[in-house]
Amino acid sequence: MLNGNITPGGDGDEKKSEENITKLVPQPNSTPSCRFLQLELELNAHLRGLTFSEPVRYVYNPLEYAWETHRCYVNKYCQAGQKFLFLGMNPGPFGMAQTGVPFGEVRSVVDWLKITGAVGHPDNEHPKRRISGLTCTQSEVSGARFWGFFRKLCGEPTAFFRHCFVHNLCPLIFMSGSGKNMTPPELPAHERQELLRLCDIALCQIVEALGVSMVIGVGRVAEQRARRALCAAGIEVRVEGIMHPSPRNPLANKGWESVAKAKLGELGVLSLLSNT
Repeated sequence: MLNGNITPGGDGDEKKSEENITKLVPQPNSTPSCRFLQLELELNAHLRGLTFSEPVRYVYNPLEYAWETHRCYVNKYCQAGQKFLFLGMNPGPFGMAQTGVPFGEVRSVVDWLKITGAVGHPDNEHPKRRISGLTCTQSEVSGARFWGFFRKLCGEPTAFFRHCFVHNLCPLIFMSGSGKNMTPPELPAHERQELLRLCDIALCQIVEALGVSMVIGVGRVAEQRARRALCAAGIEVRVEGIMHPSPRNPLANKGWESVAKAKLGELGVLSLLSNT
């Protein structure tokens, strides 16, 4: 267990990221997926300079140790013409932390999204929060609800990704000494502000690079953060939100799919995705 300030990633991850950046030097006519990955690697480099103190004891960055599966997801599904960006806040311990895919509940990632690749380990793992990658047997409810809904609605992933992409504002997952998951709003104020400042900059760059016309925050926090960041940067993109599918949300437990479907209908997204 670590004492004092800790930083995300480590020497091994830094070398891997440098190699990845070298492989992704942007070309004048580079693809959306290449531009997206380049921006993520640049964010990783900035995040590596941050330190986090108590109550944070462990920091995982799946864009380091799960880069192979994450790159598979981006290369497969980030494409030109996508107008809607669904935005989560940060990874869950049994979702993206395991798979490298936003809301990445393992069965959805493997069976529906058909993501493949090796997943490594963070330098410092909590004994109760081991990384098993695509063989993880514990399901993340939020991710199962999120991707399960779009699977039911769209049938095939191509129908969803023709119009939409899914991204997390912050790629880091934070844990206390007990292994309790901590979200960015729970961090000490000065550490949270610097973290989100860097993530806001990256979000604005990604929105401009992809050319999306609407950002849909999954949960109130992601929606508010996106609106604030994009407005401050003078980027004229519509920002809306849908309820977060977390089981910690009593309203989501009463029927998240029906609430999400109604909201997406209001936003004009539902008719583009329905397979009926």
